[in-house]
Amino acid sequence: MKNPNAQNQKTNSTPSTPPPSNPRPSFLSLIPGWFVGLILGVIVIAVLANVSKSFWYFEVIENDQVGVTIEAGEIQGVLQPGIAYDFGLFVDLVKITTSAVAITVDDPELITIDKQRIGLEVTADVFRPREADIVISNYSRYRNIYLNDESLQQRMTAFTLQAMKVCVGDKKFDEAVIGSGRDDLRACIDDELSGLAEPLGLEVRNVAVPQITISPEVQAGLDAIVQSRLATEKAKQDAEKAKQEAIAQQAVEEGRIRVDQAKLQEEARQQAILQDIKRQQLEAELAVIEQEKVNTEAQLELTNLQQQVADEQALVDIAKELALAALYEKYPSFVALQIALANAAAIKPTDKFIFTQEGVFPNLIFSNGTLPTFNVNP
Repeated sequence: MKNPNAQNQKTNSTPSTPPPSNPRPSFLSLIPGWFVGLILGVIVIAVLANVSKSFWYFEVIENDQVGVTIEAGEIQGVLQPGIAYDFGLFVDLVKITTSAVAITVDDPELITIDKQRIGLEVTADVFRPREADIVISNYSRYRNIYLNDESLQQRMTAFTLQAMKVCVGDKKFDEAVIGSGRDDLRACIDDELSGLAEPLGLEVRNVAVPQITISPEVQAGLDAIVQSRLATEKAKQDAEKAKQEAIAQQAVEEGRIRVDQAKLQEEARQQAILQDIKRQQLEAELAVIEQEKVNTEAQLELTNLQQQVADEQALVDIAKELALAALYEKYPSFVALQIALANAAAIKPTDKFIFTQEGVFPNLIFSNGTLPTFNVNP
């Protein structure tokens, strides 16, 4: 049976306010559904791309890096610094840092060939390869070393320890520690370390041995040697000093003796000069006396010489006549020639001659009547 009050209750439950009008449409209701779907798709793709980059990459390779491109687990090539991108199935880009990785290795217990213990500290810079062929041939085997600095440092530390033991073990203590021997040791470690790193495609530069330590026993022995050497040097210096002092004292004594000798020599020289002056005075007096004697003798000698000169001059003056006389006596024909020459020279152009036969007297008649007569046959 229906409750008679039910209709009344229903009527009473109805609100007395009027119903609201139609609501204002929202912004999302105005965007087309296809555009919303597109945006949602892009968001989903971006999320998936960030979750896994197995299908693409778009990255920058820095100056100290090279990029290894990998597709489906196989190396495709090596990219140099720049922008790298690719799309495909399971593609990836691995960056290898090629800047220097510094290593520092200490070994306090190294034995030289002469059984001495020393310690070394070696530093070096290690570089990963940039060349494509080296990277490709070594990447799969040494991937951890190429990508992880700690792995590289561990491997190079082991190589350095081995190189240090080899080089120190081949040298004597003095050759490894003293003077230029340290340069030889560094060069040896450099060569050994480079030889070990080269098969891995690594390059080693700037190898240095900044610190060498020795055991307390060796240090004590070296100190004793140094002290002994210093003592020896001091003894040598003392001996040299004493020698130099003795030489100086001797020089002083020799100087004093030379002064005394010079004084005596000067006195003797002055006496000699005085005696020489006296001697010169006596010689001068004697010379005067002798000169007077010489002058007398010289005068006599001069007279004799003058007489000899006069005699010789006389001989010179008559030498021609004597020579002619000797010539006339030896060569009578020469005398006749001289007579003929004399007669010829006596004839003048104005002279007149009359030739007669032998025994006939010429008669010459002059103006005064004189008849000259002479013997034509002497």
